[in-house]
Amino acid sequence: MTTDSRTDPQILDAARAWGAADPDPVTRAELAGLVEAAETGDAAARAELVDRFSGTLQFGTAGLRAAMGAGPMRMNRVVVLRAAAGLAAHVLASDAAAGSARRPRAVVGYDARHSSDVFARDTAAVFTAAGIETLLMPSALPTPVLAWAVRALEAEVGVMVTASHNPPADNGYKVYLGGRAVEPEARGCQIVAPHDLMIAERIAAVGPVAQIPRAQDGWTVLPESVEKDYLDAVVPAVVPAAAGPVRPLRIVLTPMHGVGGRTTTDALRRAGLADVHVVPEQAQPDPEFPTVAFPNPEEPGALDLALATARAVGADLVLANDPDADRVAVAVPVPGAGGAGTDWRMLRGDEVGALLGHAAAARCAGRAGAVLANSIVSSRLLGRIAAAAGIAHRETLTGFKWIARVPGLVFGYEEALGYCVAPEVVRDKDGISAAVAVAVLADELRAQGRTLPDVLDDLALAHGLHATDQLSIRVADLGRIPVMTAALRDAPPAALGGSEVVEVVDLAAPGTGLPPTEGLRLLTADGARVIVRPSGTEPKLKCYLEVVSPVVGRAGLPAARAEARERLARIRAELETALGL
Repeated sequence: MTTDSRTDPQILDAARAWGAADPDPVTRAELAGLVEAAETGDAAARAELVDRFSGTLQFGTAGLRAAMGAGPMRMNRVVVLRAAAGLAAHVLASDAAAGSARRPRAVVGYDARHSSDVFARDTAAVFTAAGIETLLMPSALPTPVLAWAVRALEAEVGVMVTASHNPPADNGYKVYLGGRAVEPEARGCQIVAPHDLMIAERIAAVGPVAQIPRAQDGWTVLPESVEKDYLDAVVPAVVPAAAGPVRPLRIVLTPMHGVGGRTTTDALRRAGLADVHVVPEQAQPDPEFPTVAFPNPEEPGALDLALATARAVGADLVLANDPDADRVAVAVPVPGAGGAGTDWRMLRGDEVGALLGHAAAARCAGRAGAVLANSIVSSRLLGRIAAAAGIAHRETLTGFKWIARVPGLVFGYEEALGYCVAPEVVRDKDGISAAVAVAVLADELRAQGRTLPDVLDDLALAHGLHATDQLSIRVADLGRIPVMTAALRDAPPAALGGSEVVEVVDLAAPGTGLPPTEGLRLLTADGARVIVRPSGTEPKLKCYLEVVSPVVGRAGLPAARAEARERLARIRAELETALGL
């Protein structure tokens, strides 16, 4: 975000000028109402206009993401048209530098949020007018289908219009580069620096929106079979024997009102997992997300309907995609309190990452060049799993734009429910293929009389109990985040969880072995780790906590878990104090 200090009259003038150029009658009328209210002295309307017009929504490595509405600080057709024009200029310049005779190619996808289809068509119109061969998805489809298509169709650029798991009022614009636009290991990955800055400069140089050339036609709408083509590629990569016998595992699936229900169900059925019960209240795409406060499987209560369905049908596993299906949450049945009946437990992202990483390591043990990777805020357990299997491990900055770029990657994950189980097919997190991988693993264990939690116990015994937690602080004023992090940097706690803090690392400083990024890492003498960083997609400060406890024998697991919970609770409370909460 960039800000300025324009006065109220200047803000009103800017709003009127924006409305005059806005091609969208809905946002134009909305803005006219705000201006009229502000002119009559409505303080709330004035404040809203200041919020919308006192800066510019900035294009970064996460692309664009914001609430929808008129103005340069919102997602709307003007912002999207300018973004598409700047992105097209960047792609054309990159292609010219590569010296290719073929026209650059783009693939554009979209989810079922409000205006996603409109933003996608506007992008196709701008790309086509700029001379880019443009392929538009035939309907609202999951993000992994778009990410696959960038590589499969040899496109130089891919755009996915989605706000993923953000609230209903939001939308976003995610960019992938491929083909000749980037080096081979980055093809089909989300953008990183310096491409974000180069694209932002091109966007800033775009003139008035009315002067942006837009084609009326000329792009190609891909056939509906593109979804099948994605499944043809990804399912065999996850389950080589996908045509084998029917598996008896009973699964409850929720697409969380998003676009992943049909695709994930079809993927599971191709893997022989046909006993799938989709949560009826959340089965169809609905941009209002009426049954959840936030359409994010991580949020408290988001899986309530799925768990109720699981109890009703006697399920063995619950899978929950986020609305664009690039992430998946997993819940498993566990013995009820006191051994009475069955309860359900949602696995943490780090636990699913360890399970899938352990399975990948077993497949690739000793293979030259094979690498497991995870983000720095994810558990350190994956590194120990890789070392035990004799394969390499890499830590990256947060986000799959970094994880997917790791050479030799065979599996990568981040704790926020993102998993890449078939990097040769999709160089991004993919909640559809990951759902299949988890379900197949659960079914194989079931045939052995074992469960996913049993494997987690095995890993704790082999490598120590790695327990994680998170403190997430949502703010109304983004200015609070640097204030809190500065306070922690200037006066870090002397101890956390009863152990001395022995290292404080500023991740923005050089010498960490990673590109500089905003955040702090604290380590204690007993091996606890805390990483504090601003969220890249939401107005949050996030604190990632991990403790590691040795375990002596399977009988020692309950005590170790209780101790870990107590240590995490103490660290969380001490962090809240240190951050001034």
